[in-house]
Amino acid sequence: MTKRVGFIGLGIMGKPMTLNLLKAGFEVTVYDINKAAVEQVKAAGGFGAESLAEVAVNSDVMITMLPASHHVKSVVLGEEGLIHSAKEGSVIIDMSSISPVASKEIAAELAQKGIHMLDAPVSGGEPKAIDGTLAIMVGGNEHVFESVSSILHAMGAEVTLVGDNGSGVTAKLANQVIVNLNIAAMSEALVLAAKAGIDVEKMYQAIRGGLAGSAVLDAKVPLILDRNFVAGGRIDINLKDMTNVMETAHDIGVPLPLSSQLVEIFHALKVDGKASDDHGGIVQYYEKLANVEVKKKVEA
Repeated sequence: MTKRVGFIGLGIMGKPMTLNLLKAGFEVTVYDINKAAVEQVKAAGGFGAESLAEVAVNSDVMITMLPASHHVKSVVLGEEGLIHSAKEGSVIIDMSSISPVASKEIAAELAQKGIHMLDAPVSGGEPKAIDGTLAIMVGGNEHVFESVSSILHAMGAEVTLVGDNGSGVTAKLANQVIVNLNIAAMSEALVLAAKAGIDVEKMYQAIRGGLAGSAVLDAKVPLILDRNFVAGGRIDINLKDMTNVMETAHDIGVPLPLSSQLVEIFHALKVDGKASDDHGGIVQYYEKLANVEVKKKVEA
């Protein structure tokens, strides 16, 4: 029997993920404070709920895709949270990027009620959410993971069980370090090239096939050259993730000097009014320092 799915959080990532679940044939009941997003999902064949309780009653598996730890705690454990209406034996999959400490706390409280939890954050941004090719890193019980594998594969191309509860969100923190520092290093290089006066687009073509080539380079350089900073991964959300990185690192005694500097770069961009820009907008911090703009060379 096909599992009934509940989905809470229809933002830039959650809405396309929900639409892919519908395309895969799942019955999906959604809840979000953004009623326009709910109506879009209903138009695609989903069901809209008026409360979290309604989602829980009509679902075997509930997915949360929310901005931060306190949102997830409120939706799952709050006064009107899923924990009070979800059936024993049901599964809650938190696909948000939150702290490992918070994730483990939520899982422990759910376990006391006989409700299973997986932490399953994603990587790939809005484009991969739309085409259903996200990388999904999962923490939790292997049998529970196997029971919802078809649901996860409807949203992602690479779905990996990393370990016990908290392992998925820890893997996501490591992912965010690599992605965001990669963008920062790329930004330094692009600004150097732009200030030197060379054709940045041709430089990109020259280096992308070597060791400097990466998914980040191919995803972000064309957008930067077009001065397109419409968010796939917002600066304020990545600031939240990198703040979680630093808090977790300090808790377990891991110095992260480059990550700590990047947190301050994100804060500077936020103060400069760039919080809602894509994190490819890190380049704008370096551009301001060097008084140069990275853009396509205009032919004379």
